[in-house]
Amino acid sequence: MAKKSLNISSALAKTPDGGIQITFTIPFELVSVEREEALKEYAKDVEVPGFRKGKAPLEKVRERVPAGSLIEHTLSHLLPKALAEVIGKEKIRPAIYPKFELIKAEEGEAWQIRAVTCEVPQVSLGDYKKVIPGALRAGSIWTPGKGEKPKEPSKEEKEQKIIHALLETVKVEIPKLLIDEEVNARLSNLLERIERLGLALDGYLASVGKTTDSLRAEYEVQAKNTIALDLILSTIAREEKIDVKETEVDAAIAAAGADYSL
Repeated sequence: MAKKSLNISSALAKTPDGGIQITFTIPFELVSVEREEALKEYAKDVEVPGFRKGKAPLEKVRERVPAGSLIEHTLSHLLPKALAEVIGKEKIRPAIYPKFELIKAEEGEAWQIRAVTCEVPQVSLGDYKKVIPGALRAGSIWTPGKGEKPKEPSKEEKEQKIIHALLETVKVEIPKLLIDEEVNARLSNLLERIERLGLALDGYLASVGKTTDSLRAEYEVQAKNTIALDLILSTIAREEKIDVKETEVDAAIAAAGADYSL
């Protein structure tokens, strides 16, 4: 017998920077069925006085399961399938797994959940190969009689020039959600390092002459450049047919450098 399709409706909205919001409406009948399945799973481990484990009535089990946990478990049965259907139908490419927000979960009424994510940004490489040679030549022109001839830039210096040229030239719009994810990860790592040193955040910021706002602004710029560069290099690697797993990211930079040895 063919499996009945999920009777979940969805409404999709996009923001100019690639953000995506999907609002799911789940009929309560379907919620009730999946909630019972979730309770059956809980029943295997929940201890109910007077009953052997796994033998207690589901209503008794429900009394001992936190409401929030039951809702979360129930939705875990429903949302992955519903999300997959929307992704397939709308042909979207989420950059990260969505964050889900419960909008409505009233007994006897349809539930509503909002999923927030963003699409993988589109990268427009343009004539990046023409820009890189110019970036490598910049600052290297020498006129006799105008001081010492500049020394050959190091590999690292050439790489930095290429990276700067790519970030300045290649067009890619980074969704705010991706930037926020990267910034929060950097802040979490910083807090962990500070705590290991036995310092307080305020004291650390004062010692480096920064505020929480200025630090976050700095991290936002770094995050945007990091994400953009990763996307750019991945696109170059794909177009140049470079196996990034074997050659690593700097091979993409080498390919972009064309005839220039790094």
